[in-house]
Amino acid sequence: MIGALALWVSFFHAKVHADNWPAWRGPLGTGICAEKNFPTKWAVNQNTKWRVPLPERGNSSPVVWGNQVFITQAIEAQGLRQLICFDRRTGRQLWKAAVEYKVKEPTHRTNPFCSASPVTDGKHVIVSHASAGLFCYDMKGKQLWSRDLGVQHHVWGNAASPVIHGDLCIMNFGPGERTFLIAVSLKDGSTVWQHNEPGGSSGIPKEGGARGKWVGSWTTPILMDAKSGPQLLMCYPNRVAVFDPLKGRELWSCAGLNPLTYTSPIYGNGIVVAMGGFRGTAMGVRMGGKGDVTKTHQLWTRPREKQRIGSGVMVNGHVYILNEDGVAQCIEARKGKVVWAERLRGPGGNGKSWSSMVAAGDKLYAINQSGDAFILRAAPRYQLLAVNSLGEMTQSSMAFSNGEIFIRTYKSLWCISGK
Repeated sequence: MIGALALWVSFFHAKVHADNWPAWRGPLGTGICAEKNFPTKWAVNQNTKWRVPLPERGNSSPVVWGNQVFITQAIEAQGLRQLICFDRRTGRQLWKAAVEYKVKEPTHRTNPFCSASPVTDGKHVIVSHASAGLFCYDMKGKQLWSRDLGVQHHVWGNAASPVIHGDLCIMNFGPGERTFLIAVSLKDGSTVWQHNEPGGSSGIPKEGGARGKWVGSWTTPILMDAKSGPQLLMCYPNRVAVFDPLKGRELWSCAGLNPLTYTSPIYGNGIVVAMGGFRGTAMGVRMGGKGDVTKTHQLWTRPREKQRIGSGVMVNGHVYILNEDGVAQCIEARKGKVVWAERLRGPGGNGKSWSSMVAAGDKLYAINQSGDAFILRAAPRYQLLAVNSLGEMTQSSMAFSNGEIFIRTYKSLWCISGK
């Protein structure tokens, strides 16, 4: 009964706030937008409501609640990690909250600090600044609490974003030797539960120049509406795992991934699809079961896939994803069969992509590193509807809210609107 009530509340909340984009990849972290009417054509001087310059590059994505847009932003030379709030109507900066952290922290040159996106429920805004800590603010920028969870140490840095479920904030802390899934109270940041993972190498070369072991999860957990109540989905090295979000108890897992996982899992029609990175594996799993369900619930595996940083989206039994090499794919979720694969080409020249795909109605939205955005039909037959270019590099995912699209590039924050 409690699980059913929690699920009903979750759906009611999502319906009431359908115009918000409160977290990375939307209300449930699945890349699905409940709205349909978004611009299909834009450029620097077409359907651009506003554009505001940003002080430095950044990979995190915008989140939106009401008339507020939030991003995280590092100022590397000053050792600052920031949360910035903008007015969605004008792009004017409303406030910013900065944390100073000058301890040297490893990361990849293409992964600036503050890669994790914020999350909000309309009362709290929470950001993970990695080794600098987890911070909670109210909607006016007042700090409510902070938590020092320790050092995150990996040669490629971190990127997992926090999520909110009821009265909890849940986060994947890692990768690196210290790896755990933690839920803290929204009230004061105290630990409610913690699930420790074996962790792995930091990837930093050992003495003598021996290459470090490449292993770890950059996955942002997502919530899944299972029959028994909400469940938490995670990709870890070599497996996908499902947890009780209220207690942190592992419910089931399925082996078959490779040691590096960047994407978040996706689900639909009773199927979970998980994809590894670094030309690793992909697999489909039938939802449910207890313990290790590899032999009973695994539907398919594809052992050698394309490199994937951005996550896919599932629409009507098909998975759509834009891979790092700029090739978009449609994959049948139940059988793992590739229905189509097409290279998306734009005027920017750099066709690579780290961004995650979003579905709105019968359309798919994806963007590459050159700022070329592609609109595709969400269908098993390939159809390219439009290509729109902003001419600025981006590694972020787009946010969709109340008919407007928010795009964070290395130079600017954009609001695209056809209103």
